Amino acid sequence: MSRYHVVVIGSGPGGYVAAIRAAQLGFQTAIIERESLGGICLNWGCIPTKALLTSAHLLEHMKHAVDFGIKSAAPEADFKAVIARSRQVAADMAKGIEYLMNKNKITVIRGTATFLDRFKVKVENQGQTQEVESDRFIVATGARARALPGVPIDGEYVMGYRQAMSITERPSTLCILGAGAIGVEFADFYASMGTRVTLLEAMDHILPQEDDEIAAVVLRSFQKRGMDVQAKVRVSGAEIVAADFPSKKGVRVTWQTSDGKTEAVTFERMLSAAGVAANTDNLGLETIGVRLQRDRIVVDDHYRTNVESIYAIGDCIPTASLAHVASMEGIKAAEGMKFTRASHHEHFLPINYDWIPSCTYCHPEVASIGKTEKKLKEEGITYKKGIFPFRASGRARATGEMDGMVKVLAGGEYNQILGVHIVGEGATEIISGPMLGAANELTVENFARTMHAHPTFSEGVMEAMAAVLGEAVNI
Repeated sequence: MSRYHVVVIGSGPGGYVAAIRAAQLGFQTAIIERESLGGICLNWGCIPTKALLTSAHLLEHMKHAVDFGIKSAAPEADFKAVIARSRQVAADMAKGIEYLMNKNKITVIRGTATFLDRFKVKVENQGQTQEVESDRFIVATGARARALPGVPIDGEYVMGYRQAMSITERPSTLCILGAGAIGVEFADFYASMGTRVTLLEAMDHILPQEDDEIAAVVLRSFQKRGMDVQAKVRVSGAEIVAADFPSKKGVRVTWQTSDGKTEAVTFERMLSAAGVAANTDNLGLETIGVRLQRDRIVVDDHYRTNVESIYAIGDCIPTASLAHVASMEGIKAAEGMKFTRASHHEHFLPINYDWIPSCTYCHPEVASIGKTEKKLKEEGITYKKGIFPFRASGRARATGEMDGMVKVLAGGEYNQILGVHIVGEGATEIISGPMLGAANELTVENFARTMHAHPTFSEGVMEAMAAVLGEAVNI
């Protein structure tokens, strides 16, 4: 039987980072993975979807080449090749994780783990079983696509995200249920590939976690591209029916609109993108008494559960289901095992979940930190607003990417930053500057009076900050 100081269960962006940090701190470390190293994010989420979207965005640019004085034949997508490139990108990244495991002398154990007690798991792999002991375990098992009542995921006609990024034949029509980041990104991709997309959202607007004005820009862009986008709808069912598609079948989706009407339309495929469910079942957590909140593991600010030797991070705990959140939680969990508050206090500054960057890689991109304007109103917080539209940006006009804006919300005696919301080209890159500033208590004046390079999209941050003060010069 093998014994370690730390064993991580799950090798996604939280798990493999936690394992590396634990190894760096001198712990004898192992990681257990039942599928591919890198987890869902690297193999079926963050990375391959960005590869798909890169192909989609390149195609959209090529379609408008004549606007830039470039003559070319009408471009078209080779759907199978686009999918194949995405899968190869993921495979190459997985090899990189293997390299990092070897570099940091982390033992990789293949199989499915189940707790036997608080210091021991059994690992099953292809009919073989072994037991692994550890002083501490970090559960980093992530989450999976959540099926809604009446909309079972069969993997063929009603797809989860895995199937949506690996099918080799482009569907002629696609219904996407859920217009959060996952749904919006897939809508963007498939629409660019030539699929007629219908995007359905139960909340008031698409990207419901984002600021209303920001989401409205994406909505206009999607509608301009021919997508049918409907909000405030309730999907009541999806059934496989005979249809005039190559497979001779389709999925008939029924939903109720906000005005009470019922619609029923048959699509070639459907994608369920209505959230995720934590992978906390079948782990044996109940055997060792780990406390759960619904399907999420309850932890303290060191990511310890109520069972002292068991830690948990990432999508299986009640924090934001984002790869960068899981990675930082993995680092904090590993450091919390090594340091004490007295001797290394800096390592115990908890993650400030008020400043978590949110990014959606559609076209135009969306990125944000802090509170939305709607949230500030609900909480009765007095605020000022500054907006810089990219149509006033020289860089945006030069590149033809004028859709979008930077929106800054600030308040208090010193104009503290309350929220920054960006929609437009490069938004997911630009947000890092405001994120660093807000997390370190910089104010609107700090940004407004700091020189930004010209011409850049990031100038929009400086201008929007200045607009809060009534000092913007280019709008």
